[in-house]
Amino acid sequence: MLALNLLLVLAFTAVATAEFVWKHHNNEELPLVLEEVHRKCPNISRVYALTEPSVQNVPLYVIEFSDNPGIHQPYKPEVKYVGNIHGNEVLGRELLLGLAHHLCDQYMNHDRRIRALIHSTRIHLLPSMNPDGWQVSADTGGLDYLIGRSNNHSVDLNRNFPDLDAITFEFERQGISHNHHLLKDLSKLTAPLEPETRAVMRWIMSVPFVLSAAMHGGDLVANYPYDESRSGAPVSEYSASPDDDTFRDLAMTYASCHADMASKSRRGCHVTSSDESSTYNFGKQGGVTNGAAWYSLKGGMQDFNYLATNAFEITLELGCEKFPAAEQLESEWERNREALIEFMWKAHSGVKGIVSDDAGFIQNAIISVVNITGPVPRPIRHDVTTGIYGDYYRLLTPGHYEVTASRPGYFPVSRVITVANSRHTPAILLNFKLEPTSNWFDEESSFGGYGHALRDSQPRIYKRSIYDQVAKSIMNNRPEK
Repeated sequence: MLALNLLLVLAFTAVATAEFVWKHHNNEELPLVLEEVHRKCPNISRVYALTEPSVQNVPLYVIEFSDNPGIHQPYKPEVKYVGNIHGNEVLGRELLLGLAHHLCDQYMNHDRRIRALIHSTRIHLLPSMNPDGWQVSADTGGLDYLIGRSNNHSVDLNRNFPDLDAITFEFERQGISHNHHLLKDLSKLTAPLEPETRAVMRWIMSVPFVLSAAMHGGDLVANYPYDESRSGAPVSEYSASPDDDTFRDLAMTYASCHADMASKSRRGCHVTSSDESSTYNFGKQGGVTNGAAWYSLKGGMQDFNYLATNAFEITLELGCEKFPAAEQLESEWERNREALIEFMWKAHSGVKGIVSDDAGFIQNAIISVVNITGPVPRPIRHDVTTGIYGDYYRLLTPGHYEVTASRPGYFPVSRVITVANSRHTPAILLNFKLEPTSNWFDEESSFGGYGHALRDSQPRIYKRSIYDQVAKSIMNNRPEK
């Protein structure tokens, strides 16, 4: 044991005294790299592990960047990147190690954009969700298209999340207006959850993530929900989510900032001859695709994020080669660096704020949105909810919207906002103070005058049904003349 500890100390010292090296870091080196970043930037970083290790007992390590590590702060959205979901798709793993070093180094070098990003955002990087699969793939030379893809139980982790698409599609067919946080509506699992899946599920259910990207390999495209088709068709069925415009914008942001993901002239993946007719270059459609329009899958992580939490996740296919050679990694970093940074800034698009009442923050208030940009209002039938500090974050594309905060026992309040068409315009700050419905009757026994709750409260737009109920209550309780 003493000898093992000495070897670990020597290994850490070797990593700690060296600059970041672009190579394939093994499962023992990965946490040392993260600890070195934390050692260099202790005030803005934290290294932690998820609640469960892999099947082979390898911890799932995360590094966090924030001006107050370990603490959620109101008005500061939380972002995550998840790499190496499929063990033989390794570029994301190395890009996230490089990104961790880059954020630390640029912060210490007083890069204004990076410092602003870290001071306004809480960033989580999980370089490897599937270290067991990585080991199998690395041991066989990283040459096979499938070996190492699954975890040590031979389970594809990106097919192992609860299938919430089926629930939301069924609600749509029945005309039921229930469109968010659907995990509680799940009656049974189609397969046991793997330890890596459970760990990630606990993570995303406990941290109020706003924006996320999952990193894969094998093609070059940014993929957005839904991944599952409504009809069950295996391919070529566009399956739009209620936030299709926003998801497409998120995917386009990454693709357009990447060196050539959005290039119409680049070669498609897996071309074996000069004839490219049998392959498709996603650059011809801007480097993005709807998931089910490509091919349908059940139990994917990106749709689970959207339907179980407030997080908007897309999937990044980072290149044609799943296990690129070590000498290619640095050039791949240069191709992805701007996209990785710019995507995180998208957590600051749209609107954010706090919902409260006279007693303090209101948790689990519902934020619903209607797009009123065009001649016909279009409700976005996917709500987000407030966190423990009453804070919410609603990603939106440029346009005009009516935003409503509501909770049972309170009068709903609506506001009209305009989201500007600007690259780095911060999210509109829109706070709501809700008034309990009981306040209408608690202030005075007579309605000859208005209570202070009516005189002093903010202007509101009532939903017609609520207004009718209140008006009827007032008429039924008119004082005698």
